Amino acid sequence: MVRPVVWLLVLLVCWGTVARADETDRPWNVVFILADDLGWADLGCYGNRFHETPHLDRLASQGVRFTDAYAACPVCSPTRASVLTGKYPATLNLTDFIPGHLRPWARLVPPRFNQHLPLEEQTIAEVLKPRGYVSGAFGKWHLGGRPFFPDHQGFDSFVVASGRHFAPRFRTVPPHKVAAGTPQADFLTQEAIDFIRQNRNRPFFVYLSYYLVHIPLEAKKERIAYYQQKKKPEGGVNNPVYAAMVESLDRNVGRVLAELERLKLAERTVVIFTSDNGGLRQRFDGQGPLVTSNAPLRDEKGSLYEGGIRVPAIVRWPGHVAPGRTCHVPICSIDWLPTVAQIAGAEAPRVDGVSLVPVLRGEEHLRREALYWHYPHYHHTHPAGAIRWGRYKLIEYYEDGRLELYDLQTDLGERRNLAQEKPKLAWFLRHKLDRWRAAVGARMPTLNPNYDPKRQGEWGRRRPRRAKKKMAAWELFSLPRCPNIG
Repeated sequence: MVRPVVWLLVLLVCWGTVARADETDRPWNVVFILADDLGWADLGCYGNRFHETPHLDRLASQGVRFTDAYAACPVCSPTRASVLTGKYPATLNLTDFIPGHLRPWARLVPPRFNQHLPLEEQTIAEVLKPRGYVSGAFGKWHLGGRPFFPDHQGFDSFVVASGRHFAPRFRTVPPHKVAAGTPQADFLTQEAIDFIRQNRNRPFFVYLSYYLVHIPLEAKKERIAYYQQKKKPEGGVNNPVYAAMVESLDRNVGRVLAELERLKLAERTVVIFTSDNGGLRQRFDGQGPLVTSNAPLRDEKGSLYEGGIRVPAIVRWPGHVAPGRTCHVPICSIDWLPTVAQIAGAEAPRVDGVSLVPVLRGEEHLRREALYWHYPHYHHTHPAGAIRWGRYKLIEYYEDGRLELYDLQTDLGERRNLAQEKPKLAWFLRHKLDRWRAAVGARMPTLNPNYDPKRQGEWGRRRPRRAKKKMAAWELFSLPRCPNIG
């Protein structure tokens, strides 16, 4: 006869096994952290020798760091839309930051674009909801006004913040009382932490979108003083205020990671960190201080050179991603929705991106031929499109049809234009770019009837008269007959 104590032990063992199975079967929590204007070269784990980012460096050592990660656009709103929907900005017709700005006397008139993320688009939060996820969005939204806020896009909790970096100079929706002098990033981090605590017993998705490190340059005085006294490496901008802002971003990411550890959720939570576009060197109008340098990449935010679209990206997925791995596979912000959906076991809608799960688990390629960009607006450069195909990248300028071709494997800084040396390849890539634009319905700029060569560099607020006739890409320039590329 089996003694009661033996039966009790058997029941406890069985119960523990079932409990562990239930925990294993529970969908992964996902924390997605998006920085604002953080450049590819701004973190210690990406080679920066002036900024101090120990928490993000540690995150990279625990997961995979992507060297060839891209934002879908060189400015914020379109990339944010691509993150949440998995679609190219051109597909969404949301191709510039909201509301955009104008050059009234430039050669071209940029096309009109959506001033919000359409409600019919499925976001990550909406994709995860059938799997029992609770979703929270905290921070910068920049995808339309109140009727288009996160609560209308599948998020169960949200705090949208806008304004400056310290209270009381920032606003929140819903309204919150924030003590004067509180950094916006600290406030948002606490909101995200509170959400995680409240939902620790169910799968959650956190979209934590910091305003850091966007201008205006503002940071705590003692941290600015620290970087003012710190020895600066040769080269680069090495702005002490900006360095303090990067440190603040890193410290707040560290707070989230520490809370996951404290709640014993770290081993069941995927953490994704990236930026919405490349680093800003200086305001688009040439005003204000120098902010950062994207070297060895060329140019900055608002440009389709690597400095405008290549961004840091780190993923920690315990048990699935080899710690400390570096991945050179080109990825894009359109890939995050299908990736999160696959990790969560959710059904993803049809999107432009692809799941990164294979490369997260160690594969060195994706089933994708090329990445594309369409930025028909004036910013730090002129309206243009681009394609990355393997090691090569082509930029096409819409004003005059100028083509620039670069071999990123040997020329990361995009200094040597190969368009004349490799005309067949340039034509082939330009043709692929044009076919992609047609496939996604990309809207092209039109000729400006108010074009004034003497004033074309001026910025303004009024929108010029629309051209009577839309200008197709082939009207901008003539190309030779397709060369034999076989």
